[in-house]
Amino acid sequence: MRKNFLPFSRPSITEGDIQAVGDVLRSGWITTGAEAAKFEEEFAAYVGARGAVALASATGGLHVTLKALGIGPGDEVVTPSMTWVSTVNLIVLAGARPVFADIDRDTLMAGPDQLAAVLTPQTRLIVPVHFAGASADLDPIRRLAAERRIAIVEDAAHAAGTEYRGRRIGSAGTAIFSFHPIKNITTGEGGMICSENAELLDSVRQLKFHGLGVDAFDRRMQGRAPQAEVIEPGYKYNLTDMAAALGRRQLARLDEFNARRTELARYYRQRLAEADEILPLKDPAYAQRSCWHLFIVRLDIDRAGLSRDEFMAELKNRNIGAGLHFRAVHLQKYYREKLGLTRGMLPQTEWNSDRICSLPLFPDMHPEDVDDVVAAIKDVLKKK
Repeated sequence: MRKNFLPFSRPSITEGDIQAVGDVLRSGWITTGAEAAKFEEEFAAYVGARGAVALASATGGLHVTLKALGIGPGDEVVTPSMTWVSTVNLIVLAGARPVFADIDRDTLMAGPDQLAAVLTPQTRLIVPVHFAGASADLDPIRRLAAERRIAIVEDAAHAAGTEYRGRRIGSAGTAIFSFHPIKNITTGEGGMICSENAELLDSVRQLKFHGLGVDAFDRRMQGRAPQAEVIEPGYKYNLTDMAAALGRRQLARLDEFNARRTELARYYRQRLAEADEILPLKDPAYAQRSCWHLFIVRLDIDRAGLSRDEFMAELKNRNIGAGLHFRAVHLQKYYREKLGLTRGMLPQTEWNSDRICSLPLFPDMHPEDVDDVVAAIKDVLKKK
């Protein structure tokens, strides 16, 4: 058995990263300032976006985006239930109604057919989810939304560096990225909204910092404009320079990180072909390139003779960490009880929710770590 615990994820932090944050601390300007402004510019350039706004979290980014789009009571927002709960929580908190689309069984993403099946005259917004590093099929989703005059905001929390038909996610439309510590790059906590809609970005900048008529950091003044006034009530979601300095360093290595993740994912696929009870995800049929945010498998619980939760516990007993991305939102306590959602509504989502498991994957891993994970999986399955 492996001697040291292998976590499901670990950020790749160098001494240079630590030095960059230290330089900000020594500068005397540690909140939103020049570093955050540069991070926005560099991230927009990386993905090919018209503009970008950095925020304290992707959740905060979605909050102000929903507000900027005027989503509220009487509106419906369509998204998969196979997603992190923050998206659905914010839809409900805005007073709107979440409507769930089912997913493809083997890519875990909602496509145009699944989304079209649940649209109504009340649908104001579609939130497609790029999952585990792979891209959703955007072209037909965009055509569908355009025909119905419905806005799209992409959940790109898993998609820093992902490409769809030769273009990076975030280069068109509106996409929200996450820089949580388990993501492909991290700012500790943080997020970024990229959009080709300049009016939306201006609204997001205003709402993220108290509703003031200027950003938290005025690029021309190198500080905050003293005459700034509240244009509308806003929030406090600005990204600090400490976080942005780390983000800039991480962004410079994102392609390197993603290349390493891809190598490890390919090796996982090769080794897991030896375990019939383990079902990896499949690549989408359309042209895309994954950034391999997660390496997700499904456990064939009938053949394995144990549940997914038992499987994860057995891996932990063998010093292998694992994650769960995700338990279906519509089956969680609040949504069952308050919205009357029940099992049986989304068969493909529920099938995966009962079997899904994320195996360790991060840039500082080695092929020998993958060997340890596969050996532990085989040992668990053999014992059962």
